[in-house]
Amino acid sequence: MNLYNEYIKEIEERKGQGLHPKPIDSADLLNEIIAQIKDTNNANREDCLQFFIYNTLPGTTPAAGAKAKFLKEIILGQETVAEITPTFAFELLSHMKGGPSIEVLLDLALGNDEAIAKQAAEVLKTQVYLYDADMDRLKVAYENGNAVAKDILESYAKAEFFTKLPEVAEEIKVVTFIAGEGDISTDLLSPGNQAHSRSDRELHGKCMITPQAQEEIKALQAQHPDKSVMLIAEKGTMGVGSSRMSGVNNVALWTGKQASPYVPFVNFAPIVGGTNGISPIFLTTVDVTGGIGIDLKNWVKKTDANGEVVRDENGEPILEQVYSVATGTVLTINTKTKKLYNGDQELIDISRSFTPQKMEFIKAGGSYAIVFGKKLQTFAAKTLGIEAPLVYAPSKEIHIEGQGLTAVEKIFNKNAVGTISKQVLHAGSDVRVTVNIVGSQDTTGLMTAQELESMAATVISPIVDAAYQSGCHTASVWDKKAQANIPKLMQFMNDFGLITARDPKGVYHPMTDVIHKVLNDITVDEWAIIIGGDSHTRMSKGVAFGADSGTVALALATGEASMPIPQSVKVTFKGSMPDYMDFRDVVHATQAQMLHQFGGENVFQGRIIEVHIGTLTADQAFTFTDWTAEMKAKASICISEDETLIESLEIAKGRIQIMIDKGMDNKNHVLQGLIDKANQRIAEIRSGEKPALRPDANAKYYAEVVVDLDQIAEPMIADPDVNNKDVSKRYTHDTIRPLSFYGGDKKVDLGFIGSCMVHKGDMKILAQMLKNIEKQQGKVEFKAPLVVAPPTYNIVDELKAEGDWEVLQKYSGFEFDDNAPKAVARTEYENMLYLERPGCNLCMGNQEKASKGDTVMATSTRLFQGRVVEDSAEKKGESLLSSTPVVVLSTILGRTPSIEEYKKAVEGINLTKFAPSHKLLVG
Repeated sequence: MNLYNEYIKEIEERKGQGLHPKPIDSADLLNEIIAQIKDTNNANREDCLQFFIYNTLPGTTPAAGAKAKFLKEIILGQETVAEITPTFAFELLSHMKGGPSIEVLLDLALGNDEAIAKQAAEVLKTQVYLYDADMDRLKVAYENGNAVAKDILESYAKAEFFTKLPEVAEEIKVVTFIAGEGDISTDLLSPGNQAHSRSDRELHGKCMITPQAQEEIKALQAQHPDKSVMLIAEKGTMGVGSSRMSGVNNVALWTGKQASPYVPFVNFAPIVGGTNGISPIFLTTVDVTGGIGIDLKNWVKKTDANGEVVRDENGEPILEQVYSVATGTVLTINTKTKKLYNGDQELIDISRSFTPQKMEFIKAGGSYAIVFGKKLQTFAAKTLGIEAPLVYAPSKEIHIEGQGLTAVEKIFNKNAVGTISKQVLHAGSDVRVTVNIVGSQDTTGLMTAQELESMAATVISPIVDAAYQSGCHTASVWDKKAQANIPKLMQFMNDFGLITARDPKGVYHPMTDVIHKVLNDITVDEWAIIIGGDSHTRMSKGVAFGADSGTVALALATGEASMPIPQSVKVTFKGSMPDYMDFRDVVHATQAQMLHQFGGENVFQGRIIEVHIGTLTADQAFTFTDWTAEMKAKASICISEDETLIESLEIAKGRIQIMIDKGMDNKNHVLQGLIDKANQRIAEIRSGEKPALRPDANAKYYAEVVVDLDQIAEPMIADPDVNNKDVSKRYTHDTIRPLSFYGGDKKVDLGFIGSCMVHKGDMKILAQMLKNIEKQQGKVEFKAPLVVAPPTYNIVDELKAEGDWEVLQKYSGFEFDDNAPKAVARTEYENMLYLERPGCNLCMGNQEKASKGDTVMATSTRLFQGRVVEDSAEKKGESLLSSTPVVVLSTILGRTPSIEEYKKAVEGINLTKFAPSHKLLVG
């Protein structure tokens, strides 16, 4: 009983942290527990019963297999346990969510004992997580005349697993809790620096917001035991930033309902709200858990007697309160009238939170059950040779006669499955689509694995062209946490059918490449749909959606995703860039000019940005599409010229071939298949058979933004504005300032060049600038540390071949060594150049950070409070985001440069240039 004794020891250690026993996923441990349950005189028997009944993870975990097997033995009378009757054993099986439990239930339902078969059938009628092998067993039994199989299939055809669920309550009483003022980042709900604990739900729950906030939530629950606590982003958007299932899990853990009495720390039905609504990615995750997300609109722009917006001395709109949601306010959500009330006073229409589809998610306890339920109903009806009755709300299908299609409408129509209408569909239509590429990253991957186990999935859907499991978020430090978690994750995903960054067999060199760069390389069709476990899944080929770990799991298991076709905003360019400007400045200027053109309204939020970039290859264009996460867009699509797209596909082919040469392809030759697809796509473009994706000339957009390059006269910096008197305007990514704003004297404590926002050209710019500075000044001397993390090993290899890496080595004081990776996070930095291992590094903030209170100048994506740098007692930490040349010069000077210093430093350097296409990029 060694494993059991170790488990008891772990329980004692967790008690010291205020934690309960960790849920069991090991079959070996559970078998030791079962052995002690069988021994009626065992001193540990009572504890073992509790562990077996209430603390074993369901789905396809090894422990679930052992539990299902023992329950089967009890039902068949092969084992007798006084505390677990056969009836109770069936109840336990009903809560195990597929996999081994379904196999056992089918064994019993299709067996020879009529009474047992009937009981098993009744449980099976409540289950939805059946896969092809399970359905095949039912089909064969039905075709062989099995009456029980017919009974089960008839129930499935009526979707009784859904129709017999309790209806959604007409009134839901909530008590409000203001989680923060301004945008609420998922970092507040699930901090990046606690990523290692996400798969341990109870432990990770302790990091949500603050201990004080947790106590306040508990006090509200004690005061209002009959009400749910609704977390609110006052004057902001809830759930901006990363796509974290762990964030919603934490909210559900503190404020939701327990999904099953036999599964600990898995809660559902969280309720969240935001003055400006819920971030699209976060709202999808709320749907996954059967929760409710509400756009409160409780603050609006103040207007004068003429209807004009009233502005403050800085030109910012002044807000006025429509109604209060202060902490402790009791509100009523009416799901029938779809209104929000305070007592008898109607506050706002919340119909968008209770569409027919969302009501189904709430009733079923989450969107997974609906997806699997629809497939199961369709299978059963087809097997029985009948038409499936209309149970689920029909998908909304919108067709507007005479209106053309945007790029995303074209992609969704091409990939749609199960549509009723034979006409093309426009924005607002609810569509199931096939998914071509899926990405899982390493700090959410363990949760994705748990989700796959919980939905009883064992192998990747054959519909998916390719899927990749990264190692980039844990690349900086190979510490004990990473060593404990990552190999296990890579083994699971490799077995499931993904291409993995680390080889479980140890044959090929570990690849810690940034996931978004790899996904951008392995996307070889601009008509593709990509789902990835990170908000920066924003490929510059195809349309890519950042998603929570559960949606990623669903895409891997089924090869499908469901969502409305989003509206699009068209972005085009005019004018020309000065020679001393970098494309990163165009990206920031796009956001600034858009906000200016629309009076401060972010027309990008929740929509597709269709950017007519034309002339930039996928590597360079990704700098734009990547930043669309910070623009709060749902996704983005690049419209390219034919030759540009061909060049991008050739680059992708070369990099995929390198992955094959390293030994990363699997037995299904997935990577070689991508090269074949790329060759086919190139041939189609060159022959004129199928040119590069274009929207129709008569497509309809929510808005159109024209970016004037002539207006961009100096580098543009995204500023967290940490001292803004209006707290809601801090850390928003919307404050874009010209370099001259800082007067050439703002102290910079550290520079960072890396993350998914940079490409090979940025590394070459760095090398060229260092050579220039040495030529001008006689030496290169840093007055602030400069941390450099190339996005991928491919880029490092290309830089070595082209001589640039040697230049960087010359000026560096530290260079990563894969043979001796760092085991401890760096806490102090010297004024020198650090060449770090490819990966996310400081951008993620989960392993290493700048010193507290530092002012950081970075090329990365995130400026949220505490992400890259935390506050000190004396000063707020701040991460300003800019182009590579600005970062380099800021670390050489130890301050922001003047515009004159900047222009001199970039003389003769090949910056990332952009010239708008002169072609009309429409179909």
